[in-house]
Order: sequence, then C-alpha cells, then structure tokens
Amino acid sequence: MSGTGTESAGTTAGTGPRTVTVIGAGTIGLGWIALFLGHGLRVRVNSRRAQAPAVVAEALELFAPYLPEGTADPADFAERLEFEPDLERAVTGADVIVENAPENLELKQELFERIGKAAPAGALILSSTSTLSPDDMGARMADSSRLVVGHPFNPPHVVPLVEVVAGGNTSPDAVREAVAFFESVSRVPIVLHKPILAFAANRLQSALLRESVHLVREGVVTLEELDRVVTHSIGLRWATVGPFLAFHLGGGQGGLRKWLGTLGSGLERGWEVLGRPAMDEATVNSLIEQAEAAYGSRTYEEWVRVRDARQTAILRSLADVERDTA
Repeated sequence: MSGTGTESAGTTAGTGPRTVTVIGAGTIGLGWIALFLGHGLRVRVNSRRAQAPAVVAEALELFAPYLPEGTADPADFAERLEFEPDLERAVTGADVIVENAPENLELKQELFERIGKAAPAGALILSSTSTLSPDDMGARMADSSRLVVGHPFNPPHVVPLVEVVAGGNTSPDAVREAVAFFESVSRVPIVLHKPILAFAANRLQSALLRESVHLVREGVVTLEELDRVVTHSIGLRWATVGPFLAFHLGGGQGGLRKWLGTLGSGLERGWEVLGRPAMDEATVNSLIEQAEAAYGSRTYEEWVRVRDARQTAILRSLADVERDTA
C-alpha cells in the first residue's frame, strides 16, 4: 500500500483528505495513527508528551511495513501528519476524533466535555475505551449524541475487529457513521446489541486467560508451552472459523444440534472444573519470570515485528482464500 491510501477512505469529494484527531500517543493511539495515515487520512496528534513526534516516528517505522494493505513508506506520511498539544485546537475542524486516554472515567469526562465545546457540530467522536460506556464518559457534555465507543483489538493497525458500542444518548446516525468510518479503513466493525462490562472480545480473551493462568499455575504446562498449545490448536482454528461454527462442523452432518446432544451434553460439568486462579504475588512473579525466560531474548520491537508479520500473513492468506472461493 502506498502512503496515499484509497480515495474513498481518505478523501471527501473536492475537499482533500479527511482530518482525524487522535488523542493520546500510547500503544493504541500509535496503532490508529499508522492505520489512518496508511489510508490517506490527515492525522492530527494530540499528546501531552513532549517527545510525542519522536515516539510517533519510531512507531511508524515499526508498524508501516506490516499494515494489512501492504508495505507503506513512512516518508509519505509527513505531509499529512501534524502535532497539536492543545486539545481545543487539536479538535477544531476535525472530521473524526479518536480518544485513547487512560481508563479513568473522570479524566475522560473532562476530555469529552472540552471536546464537545470545541469540536465541529458534525464531528464523529470515538473512544477506544475497553470498559466504559458512552453515556458515562459523555455525562458532562451538553450533547453526547455523537459519542460512540470504537473499541479495537490490539494492535489496531493489524487486527480488524472494532467493537462499536452505543449508549442511551447515542444517535443511530452516529453509530452508522462510526461503522462506515471503520469500514473505510479496512476494519471489521461489530455493533454490540446491548452494553456489557468489558464488551465481547475482552470477555472472551479474559475467559481464556483465566484458564491459561490456572494451567500454568498448577504446573500442567509452562507459560511458553501454553502459548504453543493455543497457536497450534484453537488459535489456528479460530483464525478461520469462530467457536460456534467450529462445533457446528464438529457435529458432522447433524451440525450443532447433533454436537450439543452428544459431545456437548457435558458442557456444564466441564465448566465446573475450570480453574479460578488466585493472582497472588507468587503467581504473578512466576508468570513474569516464565515470560522473561521464554521471550526475553528479543526486544519489544523485534517481537512486534514478528507478531505483525504473522498476523498480516494470516489476513492476506484469508483474503486470498475468500477471493478464490467467492
């Protein structure tokens, strides 16, 4: 993919690239910045970090080669990237605002109150929160109808899923615009039908992580072996079919109806024996020590390149299969 991105994603007829203000230059914010630039959008970064330009530059060098659409040259991004530490000036004239501040409700309420006063009336306001509701975050806004949760799955520049969550005050039009925006940058937005703590993907991840910690804590497998168990079984399976389709196929010709009536009949008994590990000091220290022993031979940047290269390869392979079987 070239740095100019796609016409439909990055531009509005006759107006040039759309402007997206990204608030926060942490892990998630950096991923969004790379993705939006890669799709031809103009990105304005709002961060209180004095070193934000250097941090963003390093992230773009790290992330750009693994954008799902193809290798990008960070040098092509410079003319569409700017930094504005003042929040009010950063959101002025923005088409889309993406907030990535820490998970602190009071902080986010203050941010959105200020954003609501300074942003254009028609701006789409998105939050990457993984736990909070739009109504709670927008409680101090005069009008929070344009505020929508767009929760990504890390890393957002590679993993397509975005959970779109509305509140009671959220306009249906804003939800539709959020879906269209994320689709324009090659994400897969899923609108949750009702709010739930921690949303859907993180709850699934948490359930698997809990049992993973239990198995390692009980000495059934090491931390590194547990990772290999997942990547060589359910992780591989879930990259192609979800858990329900997997068991629907597991039932053979009878599908999920047959599976639930035979092999799945003991599900509840199996759930009763799942672990509830205590995250005490000994457990935490053991996990950290095992992680450092297993993965400490490479730097963070090296592991990011490995992760992104693998995930991008899977996405490209799946896209090829979809084209061949369409």
